[in-house]
Amino acid sequence: MDTKALRQKILDLAIRGKLVPQDPNDEPASVLLERIRTEKERLIAEGKIKRPKKAKASSSESHYRKFEIPDSWEWVKIEDIGEVITGNTPPKDNQAYYGGDIPFYKPTDLDQGIKTSCASDSLSIEGYNISRKLPVSSILVTCIGATIGKTGLILTEGSCNQQINAVITGACILPKFLFYTCVSEYFQNEIKENASATTLPILNKNNFSVLFIPLPPKEEQERIVDEIERLLTKVERIELNCGQLEESLSLTKSKILELAMQGKLVPQDPSEEPAADMLRRVNPKARIITDNPHSRNIPTGWCITDLKSVGNWQSGATPSKLNPDYYGKGYPWLNTGDLNDGEIISIPKEVTELALKETSVKLNPTGSVLVAMYGATIGKLGILTFPATTNQACCACSVCHIFNKFLFYFLRRQRQHFITLGGGGAQPNISKEKIEHTIIFLPSLNEQKRIVAKIEELYSILDEIEASLQS
Repeated sequence: MDTKALRQKILDLAIRGKLVPQDPNDEPASVLLERIRTEKERLIAEGKIKRPKKAKASSSESHYRKFEIPDSWEWVKIEDIGEVITGNTPPKDNQAYYGGDIPFYKPTDLDQGIKTSCASDSLSIEGYNISRKLPVSSILVTCIGATIGKTGLILTEGSCNQQINAVITGACILPKFLFYTCVSEYFQNEIKENASATTLPILNKNNFSVLFIPLPPKEEQERIVDEIERLLTKVERIELNCGQLEESLSLTKSKILELAMQGKLVPQDPSEEPAADMLRRVNPKARIITDNPHSRNIPTGWCITDLKSVGNWQSGATPSKLNPDYYGKGYPWLNTGDLNDGEIISIPKEVTELALKETSVKLNPTGSVLVAMYGATIGKLGILTFPATTNQACCACSVCHIFNKFLFYFLRRQRQHFITLGGGGAQPNISKEKIEHTIIFLPSLNEQKRIVAKIEELYSILDEIEASLQS
């Protein structure tokens, strides 16, 4: 289930007045808005807040009614319902300003959302006294950079840096209602549409202040927030249940592979050619291991060997980038990022016939099983559906003496082993030799095919369940 879309649908209904019914006894938002204006004028006269500077009309001002709202609601600017403050940063070269108990909020801290209560940096009393003070329940909105629009409602008094615009509301506006409005798809789009169209989007205080939101009566704000939180609690339960189910599906797939490679997924057929005889027939140099401690426990007809015996392995190469004649139309050239743990049906890059002749790049035939050897992709797999070359980070079983899909699923089960074998470091890796020395318990050829058919039958059922969770 797409819970992200479900959350946005809830918020969309909420800000359109469609989440809870209107009550004709509620004081209209127009009266509420007039009370807010009166209170702001009083605070300005007392010098407690500053009168907002006259800002240019936002791009939305002439057509801000982007959807219909109930008659008791009003479209209002952010500056109409609260004081907007842009944060600042006390000088970093004065350490006396930092290290106290007062949160100094930055965009990354707003990941806490409606429960923003702590910050990675803090201010001392001295630092707080020269910063922009923000009371509990202030709404903080990131207005610069890649995370523009990220929003938090603070539960602890503090300050924020200049990447954030804060909105301090009075008693007439429910902070939680404003928070949910700010994280709605409508308002997030307003932020992005009105930000400067540069590589570093910026929405300054003046332009942020004149963005429009729909405002319901105070009593309806409370009902809306209660309903939003009731529904979001249900969404969170769905996410938890889906997460647990997805974990169970993953564990089930792992268990299927474990049973498959132990000979417990399908029955053995004593009339079939034993695996050792089959392997010697197709590869006279095959190594049949009889001194393995598990030799007596393998199923009837199986044998123990190594991956070097079940196929011919080769790693790829990267033709010199200094020679442009090596790249262009010719043969697909796979990088490990192209591996998808399934059949490879497209590879964007190609190398030329010249590269194949003059460099150590090798062409792997259709059906080759590929495994990544370097970095974060160690153990990632693919099966070629057409001939292709690879870079040096990929190892290919180019001639497979066994059923290639059985080898594929064996390697899939070995992924964690390969990751461990690769060790740590900035660039962990395994070698072709380490892959070739890997031990495999091998069934007869027909049993390999029956095992693969049963794996794919069971995986198909699990994949359908998994897909239904994402729909």
